[in-house]
Amino acid sequence: MARTHMDLISVSNMVPFVLLTLLSLVSTCKSSSLISDGLALSSLRQGLDFAGSPLVAWETSNLTTVCSWAGIGCENNRVVSLDFSNLNLTGSVSPVITRLGSLVELNISNNQFTGSLDWDFSALPNLQVFDAYNNNFTGLLPLGVSTLAQIRYLDLGGNYFEGKIPSEYGDLLSLEYLGLEGNELDGRIPGELGNLLSLRELYLGYYNVFEGGIPAQLGNMVNLVHLDLSSCGLDGQLPHQLGQLQMLDTLYLHANLLSGPIPKELGNLTNLVNLDLSNNALTGEIPPQFINLQKLSLLNLFMNRLHGSIPDFVAELPNLQTLSLWSNNFTGVIPERLGMNQNLQVVDLSSNKLTGTIPQGLCSSNQLKVLILFKNFLFGPIPERLGSCVTLTRVRLGQNYLNGTIPNRFLYLPEVHLMELHNNYLSGTLQENENPSLMPSKLGELNLSNNLLSGSLPSSVSNFRSLQILLLNQNQFTGRIPPSIGELRQILKLDLSRNAFSDQIPPQISNCSHLTYLDLSQNNFSGPIPPEISQNRILNYMNLSHNHLNESIPKSIGVMKSLTVADFSFNDLSGRLPEIGQFAYFNASSFAGNPRLCGPVLNNPCNLSSMGVEPRKVPADFKLVFALGLLMCSLVFAAVAVAKARSLRRSGGRDSWKMTTFQKVGFAIGDVLESMKDSNVIGRGGAGIVYLGKMPNGDEIAVKKLLGFGSHSHDHGFRAEIETLGNIKHRNIVRLLAFCSNSETNVLVYEYMRNGSLGEALHGKRGGFLGWDLRYKIAVEAARGLCYLHHDCSPLIVHRDVKSNNILLNSSFEAHVADFGLAKFLQDGGTSECMSAIAGSYGYIAPEYAYTLKVDEKSDVYSFGVVLLELITGRRPVGDFGDGVDIVQWARGTTRGHKRDEIGRIVDPRLTVVPKEEAAHLFFVGSLCIHENSVERPTMREVVQMLSEFPRHASSTSPSSSSSSSMVGPLQHRPSNTGAQAFQPPSDLLM
Repeated sequence: MARTHMDLISVSNMVPFVLLTLLSLVSTCKSSSLISDGLALSSLRQGLDFAGSPLVAWETSNLTTVCSWAGIGCENNRVVSLDFSNLNLTGSVSPVITRLGSLVELNISNNQFTGSLDWDFSALPNLQVFDAYNNNFTGLLPLGVSTLAQIRYLDLGGNYFEGKIPSEYGDLLSLEYLGLEGNELDGRIPGELGNLLSLRELYLGYYNVFEGGIPAQLGNMVNLVHLDLSSCGLDGQLPHQLGQLQMLDTLYLHANLLSGPIPKELGNLTNLVNLDLSNNALTGEIPPQFINLQKLSLLNLFMNRLHGSIPDFVAELPNLQTLSLWSNNFTGVIPERLGMNQNLQVVDLSSNKLTGTIPQGLCSSNQLKVLILFKNFLFGPIPERLGSCVTLTRVRLGQNYLNGTIPNRFLYLPEVHLMELHNNYLSGTLQENENPSLMPSKLGELNLSNNLLSGSLPSSVSNFRSLQILLLNQNQFTGRIPPSIGELRQILKLDLSRNAFSDQIPPQISNCSHLTYLDLSQNNFSGPIPPEISQNRILNYMNLSHNHLNESIPKSIGVMKSLTVADFSFNDLSGRLPEIGQFAYFNASSFAGNPRLCGPVLNNPCNLSSMGVEPRKVPADFKLVFALGLLMCSLVFAAVAVAKARSLRRSGGRDSWKMTTFQKVGFAIGDVLESMKDSNVIGRGGAGIVYLGKMPNGDEIAVKKLLGFGSHSHDHGFRAEIETLGNIKHRNIVRLLAFCSNSETNVLVYEYMRNGSLGEALHGKRGGFLGWDLRYKIAVEAARGLCYLHHDCSPLIVHRDVKSNNILLNSSFEAHVADFGLAKFLQDGGTSECMSAIAGSYGYIAPEYAYTLKVDEKSDVYSFGVVLLELITGRRPVGDFGDGVDIVQWARGTTRGHKRDEIGRIVDPRLTVVPKEEAAHLFFVGSLCIHENSVERPTMREVVQMLSEFPRHASSTSPSSSSSSSMVGPLQHRPSNTGAQAFQPPSDLLM
């Protein structure tokens, strides 16, 4: 039926109403979806510890404001992005997050989230970016991720996922970035990953332990730009199919077990910038096809079994900056044109079998910083042009056959901090600094020993103001030592032995206030021993033997409490040998060859007739009077003590308590005192009793009641020391929260460490609970705490009782150095302090400490070395090895003198998997720390460097982890194109 005009008008009037209704419905629908997203986010926040983060400001009472919340991005009234990265959040991420159905980007990286990621990812069909890097997620890798058809970026690295990589990940055909590094994955790398043809970056290494080698199918990923399979136990040969990845600019395969030759097909990777195949078992030669790698900047092939010559084309690579080929079997000569490419910065060819001369143009680029060629068969002179290479920072040319003279200005280069030319055939004299404006202000170690150098020592040696080690022994130097030697105020070790120096020992040597090792033996020194030498307060080793020194030995040397080794033998010394102080510890061999010296220790009695009249006998009457006097004094003292005790009892025995806090705390002094009851005792030691206190706000504290440190008995400055300790704030040092005291008692309040001490964890019933990786992690963290005390505190602090029981572990098994009850402060920039009694714990005390009472940082270093042996062996320092034998002697004997390849004989048998190289390195560092001579021990700063720089890149905090990774420390930084160079261990640390 035809509609009437009125009908049409009616319909036309209804159209706007219908449109308004539809728009309203759409708006309501969108608003409802946004509120639903807000509800999901509110629920998600409830499972997190977000205190102090931007999440606090979320207005969850008004869900319509969700798009303005921190970390939230919206489009079309839906949440499409969530960014929680770098907020230090804890807790678990609830699966409620999958209710954000329009989510495109999800970034929860760099937090401390726990739990699994076993979510229903199919509810997030639009997700393109999922970044969960560097958290504490556990369990298997989430299989549901394989349903994300649009995912482009997936990073699950730096967590604790275990098991195999799901082959279904090969179905993520849109994926451009895949990061699974730094987990605890095992099994084979699935060949199905080769289906990811869009992938540009792939990270699978570090702390995972795969089997079966590198799948050849990875060669199908033709768009790959960055491939990192480092440090994950890969064995077998390198598949030649990797040569198909022609877009690749970075290939990191270092620190694995790869063997066989380097495939020539890698020469097809013409876009390659960084190539690191170091620390494997590769054989054969450098493929000639590498001539095509014209963009190469980093070439690391060190620590393999490569042989043959270094190809000449390596010198022609125009962009090469780092060339590290050390510890191989390369022969032939160094390419003559090496350094001509204008970019070369690092050259390390040490520990090979190279011959020929050092190329003249190594520093043609004027950018060369590191030149390490030691332990080869190089001959000829050091190139004269190196004397003007002002960019050099590290030079190691020792243990070769170099001859000729040292180039002018070479020793005075302004940026060099290490110069080693020892064990060569260098001759000529040391030139004065011809350019006073060119000051070698950074040189810390100069080693010219065992050469043929002659002439006198130039007075400009005083220019080396930062020099700590000067080794000129076994040369042909003559003349007197210039008085300017006293200007080397930072010198620690000075060895001028086995030369022909003459004249007197300059008294200015006493100005070298940091000197700990002095060897002037086998020279032609004459005259007296300068008494000023006794002003060197921390001198530990002094050898003046085989000279022509005369007159008597200064008595003042006897007060040098730090002196543990001294040799005055074979001189022309005379007179009576002092019997005071340190002279009582030196044996006869220290004075042999001086026929005019006399004294009981030499079995050469002095002429008594010349010593004057015989001393008078003390009358017996005087002895009686003296004894009666002592008795009367004792009675008076006892009476006073009794009266004082009665007075204290009448007054209640104590006055009011006072509490000093060092930060904001949630407890009062009454809460602390309430904790100090027998039922709360958790530990007892020589310094005091420790109680566990539970505060009203739920916090737990450790309350330590000090014994023998009452207000009337503690040493002067005790409170000032406590205040200084309270201001120490370092991640690996237990925080002192408060100090409480009254007239009778001092109490320290610390943060509570839930997992007790390292000693308890290692030697208790659950000793095997600490896996290898956690032990290495604890070693690094404890070293960092001690390093802070020794190098970064003001004043510097020596702990004096470093032991496993004073390294405490929090709920995450993070190590904290504790118990400064015996600590003393180092004044005067680190000089030693001699105590009136031995402090420390049996089994940890350094040899020199036991009989000289000398205290300095090196005593702590020794004790820390014992802790490292505990971590490796699982044994206590004493008690397990028979009478008179401690862990140091046992380890030395069992490993046949600290031989690295014998490490397996002492490793804790409770550990199921221990990477041999890591154990050997930890043992190597420990062996340095327990050196008999304190001078030879490293500093704690050097210990931290050695432990941290070893090629490990992630460390489990799971107590029972036993992965065989070669990396250490939490994964804090993603791998980058320049990362491999940063992980390169110094060649001298691994020799």
